[in-house]
Order: sequence, then structure tokens, then C-alpha cells
Amino acid sequence: MSHALPQAVLDAADISAITQLILTERESRDLGRWDDMRACFYPDSRVRISWFTGNGHDFVEGSKDMARRQVLAKHRLGPVRIRLSGDRAVASLVGIIDIPSRVQGVDVLLSSQARFLYPAERREGHWGLMGFYGIYMCDALNAVVPGQSIAITPADVAGFRASYRMLSWVLSSQGYAVNHDMPGEDKPETGEALFTELFDWAGIKH
Repeated sequence: MSHALPQAVLDAADISAITQLILTERESRDLGRWDDMRACFYPDSRVRISWFTGNGHDFVEGSKDMARRQVLAKHRLGPVRIRLSGDRAVASLVGIIDIPSRVQGVDVLLSSQARFLYPAERREGHWGLMGFYGIYMCDALNAVVPGQSIAITPADVAGFRASYRMLSWVLSSQGYAVNHDMPGEDKPETGEALFTELFDWAGIKH
């Protein structure tokens, strides 16, 4: 008599494992648990976000440097959707990146909303991340104390993309070179291209 588990049960276990992997990566990033964050990524992974392009392990080093420079980004995460395809999967979720800063003597909070995409792969029975990508949606920069204001003119943000304009402005002011060719909702075809790229890699029909 066969005691093999139903496929739905096996799929649920994989979905749980990948979800926990993503939550571990983001929590470790926010709490500065760099070894735990690094362990989530395969060495041949690929990360492409506004301020970084490279492999996952170098991304951890870049995140450490960002924390040392007091660019203290935190993340609010929505529900994770997993699309499975054998030993590969693509996960997506919406997140908000919060970065506190100080502009013109005023404490401010940048909030940037993006869709995060994580390709994952199972190797030797364990899931690991093959990448981390962002599709930028919108952002805002507000004073922390109500009633205070900052004066930013259209000229100050000229040339920055609408979907991550204030994120670009804040990161540029912190000395980061921002990639202006990221996928974003102001250019819907770029987000579709990224989904297609990752789905093709995983062998997922779309």
C-alpha cells in the first residue's frame, strides 16, 4: 500500500518553505542579521533593485554598508504569492520600503511601494533564493511631525522616474547611484517583461 503524500500536501509544504525563506531574508535585512540573510541566497543569485545590481551575497554586503551609513531602511510586507514549477518557483508580494531621513533640518519618512519578485530553486532538497527584484509603484516623502514642511521643487526631482521619484531623490542625496531603468508602473511593459523573464526561467505558463 502506498503512503505517498498527495501532491497538494507536498505543494503546501513547498509554499510554506519558500514563504518562510522570503520572510527570513527580509526580517534579517531589517534587523541586521547578515549571516542569516546571506544564507537565504545562493552564491549565483542575482539582485536588481534601484541602488544595487549584483549577486545575493554582494547585496548583503551592500546592505551592511547601507546600515553603517545610517540609511536605515525597514520593510512592511504584504501576503506572499508562490507559483510552483517543480524545483523552481517565483514568489511575488507588495512591500513598502520606509527610510527615515533628515531634509532641510526636518525629520522625514520616505515610503516607497514596490512589488518584490523572488525566484527560488530547490537544490539537494532545500529551497534557496535565486534573486530579488523590484517593480516600483509609487512613493511619498512626508515630515514626521505634522505641520512641518520641506521645500522640494520640480527641478530638484527632474529626471527621476514617477514610480520611484522620491526614493531616487533620497538615495541620491545619500550618495547612491540610482538605476533609472528599473521596472515600474509608470512603464507597465517593464514589469511585464520582468514577470516574463522569471516565469520563463521557472518554466511557468503565463
